[in-house]
Amino acid sequence: MRQIFFVLIVLLFIVSTAMAGNGVISVKSSHDVKVTADRLENILGQKGMNVFIRINHAAGAQKVGKKLRPTELVVFGNPKVGTPLMQCSQSVGIDLPQKALIWQDDQGQVWLSYNDPNYLVQRHGLTGCAEVIKKVEKALSNFARAATMP
Repeated sequence: MRQIFFVLIVLLFIVSTAMAGNGVISVKSSHDVKVTADRLENILGQKGMNVFIRINHAAGAQKVGKKLRPTELVVFGNPKVGTPLMQCSQSVGIDLPQKALIWQDDQGQVWLSYNDPNYLVQRHGLTGCAEVIKKVEKALSNFARAATMP
């Protein structure tokens, strides 16, 4: 009985920490939106990724007299990874470079969300790219963990 209870607790933790649905993986952050985005941008730079732009959607909303909870988008990539994906299916280029959305929900919880690489496989019919997808999957997970953990 204790083993079942332990497994249920672990599953609950996993579900509450990282949610995947509609091709999006969301990871809870221990930080506010700005700090999470700063941490992500920093780790991406350390790992040799190009950060192309960082968009503050809440600031944009404010400029037009609208309110939006803190929400930032970081657009990043590396042609060493993106090019092999596009060689498998050039249409994947519409989903590249990679993006991470850091946002605060209506309960005040901050999340870092990104496209599930396996969703891209399905969406674009990628074949022959399993190794690259695994590499991307691991990298995105590591980036998200580094940006969101205490």
